[in-house]
Amino acid sequence: MRKRARDISEDEVALFREAVRGTTPIRPAPRVPRRGKPPPPVPVQSLLDGHDAVAESLEDPLSQEQSIETGQEPSYLRAGLGRDVLRKLRRGHWVVQDALDLHGLNREEARLSLAQFLGACLRRGLRCVRVVHGKGLRSPGKEPVLKGKVQLWLARREEVLAFCEAPANQGGSGALLILLRS
Repeated sequence: MRKRARDISEDEVALFREAVRGTTPIRPAPRVPRRGKPPPPVPVQSLLDGHDAVAESLEDPLSQEQSIETGQEPSYLRAGLGRDVLRKLRRGHWVVQDALDLHGLNREEARLSLAQFLGACLRRGLRCVRVVHGKGLRSPGKEPVLKGKVQLWLARREEVLAFCEAPANQGGSGALLILLRS
């Protein structure tokens, strides 16, 4: 417990002065005083995410046929396949044989998990799988982080023939049904 200056008796002060007599005080190190407010912190992760987004947009652009349809429901159909393939996928012609949930993963973890999952599905001979990327309800700004990324990653993979939004009972706008090559 520290005593205040007015609580210290004269005897204690005299005793202290006797103990330190003959010593030389330590001089403070010369310091330059800070002027003004410190600079704001640099948002390093935001900058890195921006660089990653630019790099992804520059690498391997998709052709017009391969581009993802713009509209309410995301879908993709590999060039050369009939539109009936996408219609059959939407209507549940193929049974979902496995699923991957990407909730709680960051972009890099999600990309790695997706690649490993698709590789394992190919080795097991699976044709139709579901990937749950989430609706983004817990993300900043309530915007989905992985939804667009997953669609781009899938469209670039040779083993993916088609994908579409899952039915409401299987995740709706927070999931995709994916048709893989046999």
